[in-house]
Amino acid sequence: MAAKLHAKGEPWKGEAFGWPAEYNPERPEPPLDSKMTFTPADFCIGESGIWFFSLMWEHGKDADPVEFLDDRSILAGTIQMIESAC
Repeated sequence: MAAKLHAKGEPWKGEAFGWPAEYNPERPEPPLDSKMTFTPADFCIGESGIWFFSLMWEHGKDADPVEFLDDRSILAGTIQMIESAC
């Protein structure tokens, strides 16, 4: 899904697989207070604090994206369920 949105290069915001999601294309202007020379394209899905995954094309739109996954809440809840079952 993210690859298709990135290929189109158009902003998108909606829901995917029951989670909020959005895609923002690369912009030529740099982010505020950044040494980057452009604002990279990004895709994210999920809710921060519950489960969140993002892709950011930090090295340019034609390079592979950098991935970030935050699943600490899911993992912590699973560990608590296992410990309480023992």
